[in-house]
Amino acid sequence: MVDKSPVIWWVRRELRLHDNPVLQACLDMGRPVIPVFILDEVFETYGACPLWRFGLGAEAFGETLEGLGSKLIFRRGKALDVLRDVMAETGAANIRWGRAYDPEQIARDKEVKAALSEDGFDASSVSAHLLFEPWSVETKTGGYYKVYSPFWRAVKDTHVPEPLQSPKAIPAPASWPGSETPAKWNLAGAMNRGAAITRQHLSLGEDVALARLHLFTDEKIDAYKARRDFPGEDATSGLSENLAWGEISPRVLWHAGHRAMDEGKNGAEHFVKEVVWREFAYHLIWHTPHIVRDNWREGWDVFPWNEDEDHDNVKAWKQGRTGIRFVDAAMREMYVTGRMHNRARMIVASYLTKHLMSHWRIGQHWFEHCLTDWDPASNAMGWQWTAGCGPDAAPYFRIFNPVTQLDKFDEDRVYDKAWIAEGKVEPSQSALSYFDAIPQSWGLSPQTRYPEPVVSLEAGRARALDAYSNRDF
Repeated sequence: MVDKSPVIWWVRRELRLHDNPVLQACLDMGRPVIPVFILDEVFETYGACPLWRFGLGAEAFGETLEGLGSKLIFRRGKALDVLRDVMAETGAANIRWGRAYDPEQIARDKEVKAALSEDGFDASSVSAHLLFEPWSVETKTGGYYKVYSPFWRAVKDTHVPEPLQSPKAIPAPASWPGSETPAKWNLAGAMNRGAAITRQHLSLGEDVALARLHLFTDEKIDAYKARRDFPGEDATSGLSENLAWGEISPRVLWHAGHRAMDEGKNGAEHFVKEVVWREFAYHLIWHTPHIVRDNWREGWDVFPWNEDEDHDNVKAWKQGRTGIRFVDAAMREMYVTGRMHNRARMIVASYLTKHLMSHWRIGQHWFEHCLTDWDPASNAMGWQWTAGCGPDAAPYFRIFNPVTQLDKFDEDRVYDKAWIAEGKVEPSQSALSYFDAIPQSWGLSPQTRYPEPVVSLEAGRARALDAYSNRDF
């Protein structure tokens, strides 16, 4: 007899049909496939904005699956308990999921795989989130890479398989297990009134992601290297949120970038380098998982960072009220859109950790709460890279000056005008929307006076350099 018991596809950060190795592995078994998303013990720890964004993406993906005669089953609870229930309800003996690389997900997945295997089920993960498995890229001495440039040189000529095509149908089971209703989870609740504002700036779903990629490679990628650092310009792909939640795969981006390189487009290689920068973050989180919560470099535990999240200067930083316009514009952009320009991320991180001498974990946690494109590996590496305690080949005492950076990358103050309303006769709608998104308890309005700098740039820089010079690293 032909075994027609269904296969469980445990859906996580792979909200796509195109180039989905997990889905393909399920289809290759020739049986009905039951996609299941679980709001589990790991997802429950995510910050307000990323969890809400993922929930919206999962609901949208469920609608996509229905177009192929399938559906997405939603459950909430501890992953192992829910999966055992679903396997029992459906008679499934096989389950596949996308491989994870950060310590929290690895711990969950090890427990699930060991327990389900002990129960007699066929349970395993499939590589679907990265171009290169972290353990597959080694230095000449067999170790892992600690600096990006040699990592890039090691992988830039690697053969990457062509993306998988989308399936035309997904075989359905004779009957479906019960599903919860995601709307009843109220994932927007923690967003408060900001959800309605940020929702206008989301790019949900695989179709939108692929369309954005085509637009970028057709019209913008040639100037990408030259213009990507200018926050007031629409010069980047805007695909970070889609990549974070698996609505587009890194292989698709890699091959799109290489096609643009073959066409002689100037910024194409730099775009591919940015895709590989994400790979480097996962390379590090796999080999050095302490990067998520502890200083990556030794000796930094003695550095005198402020660790008080309620410090007045930290509050001003979170609210975009530091008196430093580049920093404030960037923080407001994030609060309204759920995104922040990459150059701006470096500026606000440098300002918090160096001018304000506050711990990088404070910034890391705030980004975890506010970003729609939050990614555990990229967020951890980015904050430590900028703070000086991470994998950066540049001197740890490098301190970005946000005023000269604004003069260099926003000379006409396009970014400034887009996000700062105070003192303007006719503020932009985007700048005004910040006041509609923030908690009312902050007590701010467009008529509130724009603040003086909480710390002068000269004094903040001097204090940071003094702390560096008086510590033995």
